[in-house]
Amino acid sequence: MVKKFASLIFVLVITSAGISFAATTPDSIIAGAVSIVEEMSSAGDASTMADTVKTSHAIAIVPSMVKAGFIIGGEYGEGLILRYEGGKWYGPSFYNIGGGSFGLQIGAQSVALLLAVINERGVSAFMGSKTKLGGDFSVAAGPVGRRAEAATDAQAKASIYSYSIAKGLFAGVSLEGSVISISVKRNNEYWGGKVSAKEALQKPADDKRIAPLINALDSLVKKAR
Repeated sequence: MVKKFASLIFVLVITSAGISFAATTPDSIIAGAVSIVEEMSSAGDASTMADTVKTSHAIAIVPSMVKAGFIIGGEYGEGLILRYEGGKWYGPSFYNIGGGSFGLQIGAQSVALLLAVINERGVSAFMGSKTKLGGDFSVAAGPVGRRAEAATDAQAKASIYSYSIAKGLFAGVSLEGSVISISVKRNNEYWGGKVSAKEALQKPADDKRIAPLINALDSLVKKAR
């Protein structure tokens, strides 16, 4: 009963905030990811983010992650991840990210996320059936400031660094405790058959459907100092 009530409140808060869930497809996730990368690339401190992206092992993007709360909160989004190795992109693999929180909070937000996965440990978080962020899969706000400081911070303290564009009532976003799970359905839809996340991330990202996102990411990487 408590869970049903919490779910109802979650939906009501999202609705009151004017946030709705649109039909999601691999193509719509890719299109949303392109828009996010282009918008983030135009930010004043894009070069610092580009530094982190350039040295990452993979980039994961969530075009729209909805978070809402009224005593009991929750979050959910769909995204994709591309492996970056030797200046080339591989994938994508699609995934879901979600979680919950408990506390005295009220409001709702839609957040666009770019996650720079800076080591292989972080990449493995997107290959399991369910992986909880935090602990061994530490996640923190993306480094800012001079490149040397950002690189040192990234290597020492986290497997995944997040950059976000938030819309709504919350001032920020925390991914600690969120759960990542492979979207088998989206992977099957995109690749036209059964494929694991590991297999998807070994395939060159040379399909015309993913080309606009590859171009946007390559343009971002060129901004690195």
